[in-house]
Amino acid sequence: SDINYKLEGLKKDAMDIYRSLDLERPRKPITPELIKSKLDYAYGRTETPFSFNFISFIEFYIKQVETTKKESTLKGYRNTLTHLKEFKGKKHIEFEDINLDFYNDFNEFLIKKKEFATNTIGKQIKNVKVFLNEATERGINKKLDFKSKRFKVVSEEADTIYLPESEIQDLFDLDLSENPRLERVRDLFIVGCWTGLRFSDFSQIAPENIKNGKFHIRTQKTDESVIIPIHWMVSDIMKRYKDDFENSLPPSLSNQKMNEYLKEIGKMAGLLERINISKNKGSQRGTETYYKYELVTTHTARRSFATNLYLQEFPSIGIMKITGHRTERAFMKYIKVTQEQNAEKLEKFWNGKKQNLKKLA
Repeated sequence: SDINYKLEGLKKDAMDIYRSLDLERPRKPITPELIKSKLDYAYGRTETPFSFNFISFIEFYIKQVETTKKESTLKGYRNTLTHLKEFKGKKHIEFEDINLDFYNDFNEFLIKKKEFATNTIGKQIKNVKVFLNEATERGINKKLDFKSKRFKVVSEEADTIYLPESEIQDLFDLDLSENPRLERVRDLFIVGCWTGLRFSDFSQIAPENIKNGKFHIRTQKTDESVIIPIHWMVSDIMKRYKDDFENSLPPSLSNQKMNEYLKEIGKMAGLLERINISKNKGSQRGTETYYKYELVTTHTARRSFATNLYLQEFPSIGIMKITGHRTERAFMKYIKVTQEQNAEKLEKFWNGKKQNLKKLA
């Protein structure tokens, strides 16, 4: 039975390779030797495959990293592969074809045909460069045009929101006792607001992560250890759940479901400020207006943590130790501080200096 199971897997992989070769244009003769060489590569028996083009390499690379990469990363890889196939149609892409003309044409396809926003386009180019770097390191790709500064990952600063402490307090005070579904989502979101953790981390806090009034977390994305004291709001939340769950915290839903429910909660809490969002979509730049509650997501909690601490004069380096930002430049792009808030912060700093001078006098 074990052998039959392995043979079935081998048969499936061979058929996948056959179908991929059959779709290539111009079509090459499909021989047992060709399929065997590609199978050998897929199973790690050879360093390079026989007759590889860019698309077929991506397919094999994704298959190779299925057990080592996160599902979200694999999903991004598969999306880019789909867009590349649509971009070229039935024609396959040779490594020699990947130059600045390819870059410009692919960008134009993503802008005009797909009408993607700038940051979405940037993600596709980033994945293309990941695939090309892998192929280059394996000795498969010799074309290095993708290393040019002009072959760049485009991006724009996203107009995102944060919740000041007063609005987090409004959420905390909202009576949701008659709606356990929303109450649990709200409570877990507030945990995120006072830990600065990503959803993948604050949604999976285990009992062993809680020691002496602090959270001891090894973050999933960056694999770094952080220690965060438990805020009084979080402490109150944990008291309510201590008899229900081992970690004294509500269980998590999916990120998608939480984002859906958070908008419902935000509306109930009165997050009705009108927010203008400007961004490039396709070849056009437009501005759309939303209610603030429509923009709340699980990631808003992390951004709120960083921005609120920054506005309260907590040292940036201390916040970065928790959020995992490696440079102050990246951190400053992340926090959401208006020009008015920045002016108030400067005024407060000057007033503090003035008071110190008076004391010395």
